[in-house]
Amino acid sequence: MTVDVVAFAPHPDDIELLVGGTLLRLAALGYRTAIVDLTAGEMGTRGTRETRKAEAEEAAKHLGVATRRCLDLGDGRVTPDWPSKMKVVEAIRELRPRLVFTNYWESNHPDHANIGPLVEQATYLAGLARLDAPGEPHRPHRVLYYFVPHYVRPSFIVDISDYYEKKLEAIHSYRSQFHNPSSTEPETTISHPDFLARIEGIHRYYGALIDAKFGEAFYVREALRVDDLLAFFDKPYTRFV
Repeated sequence: MTVDVVAFAPHPDDIELLVGGTLLRLAALGYRTAIVDLTAGEMGTRGTRETRKAEAEEAAKHLGVATRRCLDLGDGRVTPDWPSKMKVVEAIRELRPRLVFTNYWESNHPDHANIGPLVEQATYLAGLARLDAPGEPHRPHRVLYYFVPHYVRPSFIVDISDYYEKKLEAIHSYRSQFHNPSSTEPETTISHPDFLARIEGIHRYYGALIDAKFGEAFYVREALRVDDLLAFFDKPYTRFV
């Protein structure tokens, strides 16, 4: 199976929260998308490996992805070491995406911080003809970073207004993780009743930056090339913030 876009995530539910709307928009445009979770989220306070796997599969159906898989690198133990890079290389060579999403490289959670360098380096290595790894060489066009820190200006923002409700359906697939009044498990940051309201606030803020209701923000290291300025800047813009 080959796809156009692969979103790499440290844990199940990260992609739904941060890239879900964009994946839905890409699927609506006819592109094939995939999610690769680096871990099963087995160190999480709530839920089990089995429940999180089932929730991830349900969420993937809501997002319309062509495939979802887990590399099982160990929750809390993601590092850009050679064996991990080779697992990511194998996934890239098999799926052969044009674009790759990964977490921005600054985070207080080591898995979130380490997945950025891991995926970026593996993306380059996957294109080396003499690399001893399964599959034919393939190098995606670009690495795109999500979970952009508040102090970093995004390179671009995707309007997800038409897909926000569907994105929420995918998020709510994780019944073990988010607020559930009937749950007897310990409360966590993301299970607090206000957590998803905060997420909505972030998407509304990024949406306001592009005159949209909701937006998801991304960062790229390289300069972006624009060939047709009028097609790119295709509508009037009002700066509110």
